[in-house]
Amino acid sequence: MEIEASDEAFATQVHPVVIAHPNTGRPALYVNSVYTLRLDDVDPDADKDLLGRLVQHSTHPNLTCRLRWANGMLAIWDNRAVQHLAINDYAGQRRELFRTSVKGARPVAYS
Repeated sequence: MEIEASDEAFATQVHPVVIAHPNTGRPALYVNSVYTLRLDDVDPDADKDLLGRLVQHSTHPNLTCRLRWANGMLAIWDNRAVQHLAINDYAGQRRELFRTSVKGARPVAYS
């Protein structure tokens, strides 16, 4: 797969851990195990544990949706409120993905 990353794609970004969804105003946990490296203003010893707990919470099976793919299915999700995780449990099947990202507003802290 060919990926064209922008110059700023690898720059460090700071954003709130809990954001207000821009359309609904509802709170959303805005962390993940790949891109959230640390928490500002948290003791470094507690940081790793707290971040691990937040990531674990956001991926808990009770809070996930599992799709059972069918021919011709289309899945679209809102990255401002959910996370995507592909599980390689489709041995012998072809998985084809067309990814589109839309530039959105900067995340705003939920208050």
